[in-house]
Amino acid sequence: MGEPTDEILEATYRALCEHGFADLTVQDIADHSEKSKATIHYHYDSKHDLFTAFLEYLYDDYTEHVDAVDGDTHRERLLALVEFSLAEGGDVPGIDFRTAMLEIKAQAPYDDAFREQLTRFDRYLADRIREVIEAGVDAGEFREDVDPETTAEFLLTTIKGAYTRHVSVDHPLDRIRETLAEYVETRLVADRAEVDA
Repeated sequence: MGEPTDEILEATYRALCEHGFADLTVQDIADHSEKSKATIHYHYDSKHDLFTAFLEYLYDDYTEHVDAVDGDTHRERLLALVEFSLAEGGDVPGIDFRTAMLEIKAQAPYDDAFREQLTRFDRYLADRIREVIEAGVDAGEFREDVDPETTAEFLLTTIKGAYTRHVSVDHPLDRIRETLAEYVETRLVADRAEVDA
C-alpha cells in the first residue's frame, strides 16, 4: 500500500480536474479521497503547501515520461520529444487538468514556490531537447550551424505557447505538431550531400 500522502496527491489530481485550482478546497480533495480533511491538514499545513508537494509529485512522474521518450536516431528522438510534448489523448492529462495547471501557472509570478517548481519542469524538457540537438549536431545528423541552446528554447517556447492557446481558445495541437516536425526536417536536419561529403 502506498504512502498516505500519495493517496492525498492522487485525490488532489482528481479534485483539480473537477474543480480547477481557484475554487478547489481541502474538503474537495478529501471528497476524492478516503482521507479526512483533518488528515490532509495533518500532512499539509495549507492548500499552498499541498500544491507545492503536488507539483513535486507531478515533476517526478513527468521526468520519468520524458526520459522514456526514445528513437533510433537523434532526429527521431527530437521528433518524439515534440510529439510527446504536444500529445493528446491516451495517458495524457485531459483539458480539465491542463486548465487547472494554467491557473496554477498564472499564480507563479506572485508565488516563489510555484515558480520554482514550474521552472524545474521547463528546464528539464529544455535540457533534454538541447542534449538531443547537441548530440545530433556532433553526429552530423543536424546542421553544424544549429545552436542547441537557442533552438531548444525556441522549441520549448513554441510548445508551451501552443498548450496555452489550446487550453485558452481550444486551438488544435495537430497543426503545431506538424509545423514543428517540418521545422526539424527543413531547418535542423543536415543535407545528406553535406553529411556524405
